[in-house]
Amino acid sequence: MNSLRVRWLGRVSYRDAHACQQAVFDRRVDYLLLLEHPHVFTLGLRGDEANILVDPAKVGAEVVYTDRGGDVTYHGPGQLVGYPVMTVAGKRGGGMADTVAYVRSVEQLVIDSLADLGLPGCGRLPDYPGVWADPDGDNPRKIAAIGVRLNRTRSMHGFALNVDCDLDWFGRIVPCGIPDKAVTSLAAEGRRATMKDVVDAVAARATDRWGGGRADRADVAWRHRPEDLSPFSRGMGPGQVPGRPVRLRSRMAEAGLDGGMDIAVRKPEWMRVPLRTGPEFRRLRSVLQGRDLVTVCEEAGCPNIYECWNEGTATFMINGDRCTRACGFCLVDTRRPEPLEPTEPDRVADAVEAMGLDYAVVTAVARDDLPDGGAAGFAAVVEAIRARAPEVRVEVLIPDCKGDPDALAVVFDARPDVLNHNIETVARLQRVVRPSAGYARSLAVLARAKAAGLTTKSSIIVGMGETDEEVAQTMADLAAAGTDIVAVGQYLRPTTHHLPVARWVPPEQFERFREIGQALGIAHVEASPLTRSSHHAHHAHAQALAARSA
Repeated sequence: MNSLRVRWLGRVSYRDAHACQQAVFDRRVDYLLLLEHPHVFTLGLRGDEANILVDPAKVGAEVVYTDRGGDVTYHGPGQLVGYPVMTVAGKRGGGMADTVAYVRSVEQLVIDSLADLGLPGCGRLPDYPGVWADPDGDNPRKIAAIGVRLNRTRSMHGFALNVDCDLDWFGRIVPCGIPDKAVTSLAAEGRRATMKDVVDAVAARATDRWGGGRADRADVAWRHRPEDLSPFSRGMGPGQVPGRPVRLRSRMAEAGLDGGMDIAVRKPEWMRVPLRTGPEFRRLRSVLQGRDLVTVCEEAGCPNIYECWNEGTATFMINGDRCTRACGFCLVDTRRPEPLEPTEPDRVADAVEAMGLDYAVVTAVARDDLPDGGAAGFAAVVEAIRARAPEVRVEVLIPDCKGDPDALAVVFDARPDVLNHNIETVARLQRVVRPSAGYARSLAVLARAKAAGLTTKSSIIVGMGETDEEVAQTMADLAAAGTDIVAVGQYLRPTTHHLPVARWVPPEQFERFREIGQALGIAHVEASPLTRSSHHAHHAHAQALAARSA
């Protein structure tokens, strides 16, 4: 039996969580995804819209039609949602008898967890799925909803346990289509517990029930404040709130990080890059400057700029050179972004042709000020390169476009040869490293791209305070999302205002990361101290294609 991978993902949109579920469902690995959702009403396969009693838009809730059983359900802050995505042992290949037995197993997990949390006596109510407080009394109250899908012995969806949520939301629907039964929560039943307490109890019970006593657990940060986000990520432009310094020290402390190395500490020999500004390097700089283009090679201070440029390759940065996010590791400018340049796609395509490239990488700053997050710019550049140089293979390194499925579809429909989106770091350090992004959202972007039939790629930066075990966990999650190519490289601190370097990872550990990734089924792992997301991109793509066709 494989160990159960338990992930606390924090607050995740329903659509992002469903994309992660679907990716894991398609692979033979067992996960328990634990999270909260923003306010959302979900309708099962037989759901009746009439059971939503309010205009969702007026109360700030999304409506999602989903592929589970049951009627209408509410999910929101203060409610623990659990998605066991597993191979379910059964006798009938996922038939009705197996589904009923599995539902009973999920219910029992919740019942046992509630008892561990000091609320014994919860149980089942005949003819009503879910878990109920005081099921044998005069006033049974539903404390957890159950809605699952079992197909080909694989499970999706799961349970929603009310911890300390606003119960008024359940008055805006007919919960599960049952009009005459009350809804309750742990808090309403007089049992105060933090979300972490509840997650710990559920994870422990799930480890025994479904993991054979073995679990691989990783958690994102337990606290997330709106002020951690850049103003653009809160839906506000610059100047609408007073400027605030990045809350780096407090986030580091909460993640268990110390001050790291002083920026003056001498780099080890394996991190030193010789300066090689030869004729080809100078020619390429002239080509780019003559077309008023920006490369991430220069903007992000990449240590491989001399190697890549002297080999005749470069990574173009579109949609301007000012980012609407303020990640803890990145040197890119974060001032107010400027308007998009309509001629930029043609100028990039012209440079690709003039440079004689076989493989072009196109990336961009995050543009949370744009409705589509900058997706149209990627599609336009891919189209322009294909029109000017159809033989050139194109890799795009995209931001998350705020997780908008329509925006992402614009990029996917352009059919780049590689869809790259960087997860950057392990689950525990996401809030420190990139507070305006999300671990589950990045996995969802990659999962959606893979479902669209694209070759997918992501990168991990090490040396920011993670452990080797956490890197392996993140690689496992990337593999579960269907990622074809993973790059792993050493963090270099750009300035004293950025995250400190916590450690120098030796070359032999990068070789170990490569072996771990390959064992997980990732088609190609590019890992070395100097590896960056676009380093050896052409080679990585070719190796991934070869591995998949072998």
